Amino acid sequence: MRNEQLKMWILSALFAAIIGIFAQVTIPLPLIPITGQTFAIGLAVTILGLRYGSLSVFIYILLGAIGIPVFSGMSGGLGVVAGPTGGYIIGFLPAAVAIGLYLEKFGFTKIQAIIANIIGMIVTLAFGTIWLKFSADLSWTGAFMGGVYPFLLVGVIKAVLSALAGVAVRNRLLHAQLLRVQH
Repeated sequence: MRNEQLKMWILSALFAAIIGIFAQVTIPLPLIPITGQTFAIGLAVTILGLRYGSLSVFIYILLGAIGIPVFSGMSGGLGVVAGPTGGYIIGFLPAAVAIGLYLEKFGFTKIQAIIANIIGMIVTLAFGTIWLKFSADLSWTGAFMGGVYPFLLVGVIKAVLSALAGVAVRNRLLHAQLLRVQH
């Protein structure tokens, strides 16, 4: 049992690194860039489940907050977390929990994973937009136009891709007995 738990902790750390790598895939926009972070977060939780997927997101946020340059643009530190993109970063953890809870309740099927990842996208955008409104002193309309609207289509695409890839990888890892279902 101890070896299994250690393996899952290692996988969580590995996925934290994967999230940091995908964070460097960016499309710059005026206020908030489009990044690969949410894709990697959805992938991590869809593969690892609630407990270890959320742990990987927590590790990623912690690494960035202490200054390791894992956030987009090879940035890190509390200044980034407190800045205009901080709400999205903080929202990654509740999004991971929402994805994981949904999948644990309804199953790790393709359709359920798509729904779960879209819910995660909405959670991330909600946290990010609220934070953006106050940190950048924007109106609600301005925060929505800068913090939600540009990300809706690409967010849905990333949610679908991370769900489909995550279910496929999870099923293969389970079949190969490299991953165990956590109860």
